[in-house]
Amino acid sequence: MRRSNLPAELNRFVGRAAERAALAALLGTSRLVTVVGVGGVGKTRLALRTAAEARRHHGDGVRLADLAPLRDPDLVAHALAEALGLTDHTPRPPREALVEHLAERHVLLVLDGFEHLVESCAPLVRELLAHAPGLTVLATGRRPLQVAGETVFPLAPMGEADAVALLAERAAEAGAPVFRDAPADDPTGPCGAGGVAGPDQTCPEVPEVVRELCRRLDGIPLALELAAGRLPLLSPEQVLHRLDDRFRLLSDGERGALPRHRALRTAIGWSHELCTPRERLLWARLSVFAGPFDLEAVEYVCGGPELPPERILDLLGELLAQSLVSREDTPAGPAYRMLGTVAAYGAEWLAALGDTERMRRRHRDWYMGLATWCELEWFSPRQAEVAARTDAALPDLRAALELCLELPEDAHLAQHLAGTLWFAWAGCGRLSEGRYWLDRALGLESGHRQARLKALWVLGYVAVLQGDGTAAVAALHECGERAGSSGNALAEAYATHRMGCLALLTDDPARAEELIGRALDSYRELGELNSNVLMGRVEVAMARAFRGDLEGAVALCREVREVCEERGELWTRAYALYVLAYAAWTRDAYGEARELLTACVSINHAFHDLVGLVLAIELLALVTVGEGDPAEAAVLQGAAVPMWDTVGVRLFGSKSFDGPRELCEGRAREALGARAYEEAFREGRRLSPDAAVERALAGRRDPATDGPAAPRPFRTGRSAEVPGTRKPAGSPTGKGGEAAG
Repeated sequence: MRRSNLPAELNRFVGRAAERAALAALLGTSRLVTVVGVGGVGKTRLALRTAAEARRHHGDGVRLADLAPLRDPDLVAHALAEALGLTDHTPRPPREALVEHLAERHVLLVLDGFEHLVESCAPLVRELLAHAPGLTVLATGRRPLQVAGETVFPLAPMGEADAVALLAERAAEAGAPVFRDAPADDPTGPCGAGGVAGPDQTCPEVPEVVRELCRRLDGIPLALELAAGRLPLLSPEQVLHRLDDRFRLLSDGERGALPRHRALRTAIGWSHELCTPRERLLWARLSVFAGPFDLEAVEYVCGGPELPPERILDLLGELLAQSLVSREDTPAGPAYRMLGTVAAYGAEWLAALGDTERMRRRHRDWYMGLATWCELEWFSPRQAEVAARTDAALPDLRAALELCLELPEDAHLAQHLAGTLWFAWAGCGRLSEGRYWLDRALGLESGHRQARLKALWVLGYVAVLQGDGTAAVAALHECGERAGSSGNALAEAYATHRMGCLALLTDDPARAEELIGRALDSYRELGELNSNVLMGRVEVAMARAFRGDLEGAVALCREVREVCEERGELWTRAYALYVLAYAAWTRDAYGEARELLTACVSINHAFHDLVGLVLAIELLALVTVGEGDPAEAAVLQGAAVPMWDTVGVRLFGSKSFDGPRELCEGRAREALGARAYEEAFREGRRLSPDAAVERALAGRRDPATDGPAAPRPFRTGRSAEVPGTRKPAGSPTGKGGEAAG
């Protein structure tokens, strides 16, 4: 994994020097530090800046888990695994995988916005700290976790000098400077309060009205930024006057509230009043989004007679200019986000309008449509874009699934959505979370046969890849029986196909070829062609190779590669390349095999497909020993071990898949001797998955002249910018996609 997933700062960090120093010092002495404070006081910004500055003290990196968008407490462990870059394919609880992953690592984990999940978050943090001595946790919330050993860091509002500096900085960014020049040594100005101007420079003089504005807002950073967003239109005096009016009204209505709570609600409420009616309505409707959202999603979810879609862009721009919405760049393209405190205010207004449930359903419908579009486009040149979009939309896909599961009449939608996202579960390394949603959805009786059948074969597929044969057989048997009795030939074909996969992974290649071959015949009759169908051909090729028909296996995989190249399909293509690389190795064509496996490793790593990745690295180790570098082969074999630990049963318990590993180990041991082999093997075991991939992609080296391999830089496909495209607002269907069963 990358050493850090902290987001880049979009504007300059202002002030808080003393707090940064104090928090950094606490991180050096305490393994759990919780920054607590009111909403909008700047907890997240301070924690992220301090964590970024502490990177060098944590050898295995700094990772951020944003828990604010999460609603389901059962998904906390999944969210932490995602943040840590942990791909776990086993059926074990994700907290067990987290404990194992962190046990010997030195990581700083930032947990942001946990307060609504404290009942599930606190025991998980306690368990992780108890079993991972190198773990340090920096948490932010409105209350402590109340875990033994926790150090609480109360974050107060900004002092006057910092507050003035922040207001001035954000106002200047908005094109509305609020200071006039004054001598740099003037003790009343910000420079006199700790600025950095030299003796020949000028420093801005602070008007008293600006100081009073900062005092009235109690130094709450969010309130200051909202006020700064109004300064292009209003003078500081006008802002202060309007705030005073609003503050008196709020104080009369909330006599029991703390002043700083009133100050924040004053600023948010005043910003709300200054918005136009359409801007207020958009603000309220945007509160249904759980994570970052793009313009198309806003146009569909929030648009209507009162908010014409063609006006959404301008209205969103106004909210952005007022600091009510922020813009961020994601691997899927530009996106927008509303801060939790601002969104909560909008949600109150949406509830007051009586429109919450309708908007949640519109939100669900958009993400149902997005999931369907992604499933169809998975079999296309947009496959990398689909992976990136799914990743960015995950918080909102979770919210859509939750709504479907909340409403008994929508159980069929839960089953449909969980099944539609098969490519995210199986193709993008989220088997554990997919299993969670599929189990929950299938625990309900929807009365909709089609939706249930699809969820059943997808559950069977996920369970097969997790090495859970019992659950796989149960799901696929039910799917096959129900599909057969109802005449659903396509769902029956998918169930048969996945039973063949199970046979392949349990060393019954003859049975696998029979079952998958039968499914492929049905696919042809039904006109079905997609990634699953092509993967079936690759699986038949593997079965033939295991039975000694290498020529037949190569012929099939060459056909698959050709179709994949025509369609721009990458995921299935990687598995075809794996079989072709094996065939090249049998001919001692090591250069060709390495070239094929390099592409295979790159694709699988980009899609977080750990099964394909570890198989390719195991075979690459065998190629490497054939090239005359047994030490590097042993390193690669060692690197594969922790990957298999997160996949599940090593090599699925299959002797056929274990062949390359066993042969490689025998040859490398013989060439190196037991002691040297074990040393190289241990070196590989210490590599992270990203480091192992870099090592695998470093290319062939000459051990006699090159010495230890120097990994070359590697960037995952998810980090690449992909062009935006128009998605359907509804749920398209049609032949040739992935919408099977």
